[in-house]
Amino acid sequence: MDTKCKYQEIIKKILTAEAEYRGSIPDNYNSQVVFDDVNGRYLVLDIGWNGDKYLHTTPIHLDLVDNKFWIQYDDTEEGVATDLMEAGVPKEDIILGFRHPKVRQYTGFAVS
Repeated sequence: MDTKCKYQEIIKKILTAEAEYRGSIPDNYNSQVVFDDVNGRYLVLDIGWNGDKYLHTTPIHLDLVDNKFWIQYDDTEEGVATDLMEAGVPKEDIILGFRHPKVRQYTGFAVS
């Protein structure tokens, strides 16, 4: 299996598990996953109602570009980067896109 297909499987497994966990929390919203293999975009969406306020958030946004995971947004407790590494993804294939390019060299992850 090539790296791209392997990485697509890894991210789908991680995001599906995260959405299932978020969906198990007793609130009035549900979590959905969005997979776009053609463009390399992967999201978890929380949609629903929190009391009288409508909720539509993206707690996780990842892009897969040139066989590297770009974490664009991560609002999880443990961090998606941790999940990726536990699944066997090396740090040099993970980019913290939400960190300013000047700071990325100090994160211990890939720069770009």
